[in-house]
Amino acid sequence: MTGRTCELKVEKTTIGRSPDNVFQIAEPSVSSHHCEVLLHDQMVTVRDLNSTNGTYINGTATTESVLKPGEILRLGQVQMRLETDAPLASGKKQFDRTTIIAGGVNQSDLDQTSRGPGFDTKAAGFSKRTNEVNRIFLIAGIILGLVIGLVLVYIFSTIGK
Repeated sequence: MTGRTCELKVEKTTIGRSPDNVFQIAEPSVSSHHCEVLLHDQMVTVRDLNSTNGTYINGTATTESVLKPGEILRLGQVQMRLETDAPLASGKKQFDRTTIIAGGVNQSDLDQTSRGPGFDTKAAGFSKRTNEVNRIFLIAGIILGLVIGLVLVYIFSTIGK
């Protein structure tokens, strides 16, 4: 990952492990649709998309925050830095390469209450399928199989007469 860049040219840039993201990161600690970066009026905002391992700016968990030049964005175990053509206020870069954080993520970092009140996972666009939905598909499949089986038994029993 060292040296990879993604130029923010559009209003919304999605980041995640899946190939349908604008910026794909093939790293297991990064969710399939981890976050989105919004560019509006020379301001960069990062919005977490209900990721498993969280989104952090300078080590602080966030659901939605402004990302300033030079700040470190961490997705799972991957760190990246927002850079601009303009010089940073300190005149120095904080890191000269991207690094992977050893040790992973603490369980307390994954606490859903840290997402803040009113966080709507469905508004993020990538809600997870519930067990109830899986159960409905399973029951519908069993019923459909039984109906097809009964129709075949009826057909074969009428042919044999």
